[in-house]
Amino acid sequence: MLSPGKRLRALIEAPDILVLPGVFDGFSTRLVSRHGYMAAFITGSGVSETRLGQPDVGLMGLDENVAAARAIAACSDLLLLADGDTGYGNALNAYHTVRAFERAGVAGLMLEDQVWPKRCGHMRGKEVISADEMVQKIHAAAEARVDPDFVIKSRTDVLATHGVAEAIRRLNLYAEAGADLLFADAAMSADDIAMIAKNVSKPLSVNMGFGIRQRSTTPLLTAAQLQELGVAVVIYPRLLTACAVMGMQRGLDLLQQSIASGKVVDRPDALVSFEVLHDILGMHEIEAMEQRFLTANQLEAKYGADKVAKVVPGMQHHGMRR
Repeated sequence: MLSPGKRLRALIEAPDILVLPGVFDGFSTRLVSRHGYMAAFITGSGVSETRLGQPDVGLMGLDENVAAARAIAACSDLLLLADGDTGYGNALNAYHTVRAFERAGVAGLMLEDQVWPKRCGHMRGKEVISADEMVQKIHAAAEARVDPDFVIKSRTDVLATHGVAEAIRRLNLYAEAGADLLFADAAMSADDIAMIAKNVSKPLSVNMGFGIRQRSTTPLLTAAQLQELGVAVVIYPRLLTACAVMGMQRGLDLLQQSIASGKVVDRPDALVSFEVLHDILGMHEIEAMEQRFLTANQLEAKYGADKVAKVVPGMQHHGMRR
């Protein structure tokens, strides 16, 4: 079987643009997989916000980030491109960051040229390290890979501080140093995206943020429009986190209505059912495993005389009788 890195490279190099929704936990990962995607981007902002309850300003460390990536990789077959922030230090740190993420089971890693502590690419107040220092980080990252096909994505944040020409110059330097996928964050126009795509030597990735909501920075474009501009990969790191927050706010508002009125509020349109929730998480796989591995006595003690696992009431049984 081809390695995850090799398979991700094939998707990046395919004629059609590669769409990577942003995942940050088990629910988002399983949902993206169920919707037919082959690959996803582990959003560093989403992991920081949901795992720590903190904004994406460099408060999350390497161990926390890798632990999240390992858990996400373990619950699906998605090809995952992780967010390694700045590599958590100098070139030596970047080397060990790549090793840690590769061992966690992802197919590739993004590294950026911000000063640590970094911040979300669409926030103000960003600072960047020298191009020479980042080149050495990419050299170290490329050498660190055990699988030579493990994808190194290099990100520059100089658009906000130095402009398009410097972004192009840096991305080409990073490509020469060993980066496989290039990314200039927070482009301010479609013309800037097209210019960068035309003038860099490796495939270009673009961040579309929320995906279905306009931002004040990069304009909202469809995947087809980005492909026409020469973009190879588009990520949507904010889509599912923002949708999740909207859904949770709605649920809390409905609960508050019930508390304030003293009346039952039954709104199945506002949340998934118990059965669907556990189906998303693969409870049918647990049922099937119980049928395969538990003894007849264990099954009878749990489920009665018919010995058929029914972990989730009302769900179709996917296992086999023993």
